[in-house]
Amino acid sequence: MNKSSLIDSIKSKLSEKIRNFEKLIAETRESNNDTKSSMGDKYETGREMLQQEINNLQVQLNEVLRQQDFLKTILIKPSDKAEKGAIVKTEKGLFFISISLGEITFENQKIICISPESPLAKAMNGKISEESFSVNSITQKIISIE
Repeated sequence: MNKSSLIDSIKSKLSEKIRNFEKLIAETRESNNDTKSSMGDKYETGREMLQQEINNLQVQLNEVLRQQDFLKTILIKPSDKAEKGAIVKTEKGLFFISISLGEITFENQKIICISPESPLAKAMNGKISEESFSVNSITQKIISIE
């Protein structure tokens, strides 16, 4: 599996998320401005709710931007142990230790992108092929690592 192409695919998904959040923030700000100019002071509560929505969207956008920055720290090199940047295959699935993005499809394979801080990544950290690890009383064996 080409790790560089996988990272490019993830970057593309993150860029799309960033565009969507920026668009939502702009649209929400626009509706906030419309409310301000046409409704007067008795609708302060509605404006405050819109502002809270903008704040929530901004927090989510900042998280995606942080993930994008984190991806830049991943070295594109083969791994012989489970660590940041490794693609780990177990009998339960294929895991990319990178960012918490969830399941994606890449080259017709389902890959679960997990954060190095996740319990699963911590349990497999430092393990090599043929070693086992347990999370929530479920034991998995590492088949291969890229």
